[in-house]
Amino acid sequence: MIKELQDALHKRCLVGLSYFDVNGEMVKQSLLGGTVASVDVENGIALVMEDENKTQFIIPANLSCWFSAPKGEFHTSQEGVKMVNPEYLVTWDIHQTKGEKQEGEQQWWEWVPRTETPRVNQ
Repeated sequence: MIKELQDALHKRCLVGLSYFDVNGEMVKQSLLGGTVASVDVENGIALVMEDENKTQFIIPANLSCWFSAPKGEFHTSQEGVKMVNPEYLVTWDIHQTKGEKQEGEQQWWEWVPRTETPRVNQ
């Protein structure tokens, strides 16, 4: 597990995201692969995805859900993207905190780190 935010820079990681609605029902899961491009306590951890567009994805600056990844080949939710031997597995549960949004209103999400060591191939 990473102890200092700066230690995450340039690390390759697989990020598992589970989305839940306001009733606690899982609505979606995705698995992303990327490399940490920048870290900031307030703005989060910016990952450059391994897709063809090199899009950026930001996750919260919380290291409690970062675990050493086992060796292997991982297929992501990104079309045609797989990661071989990423350094870290990162898992988050993302809970919707507001129901149907009205016009001009934002939909709110709470990111909760999954701090239990992920089980791979079990």
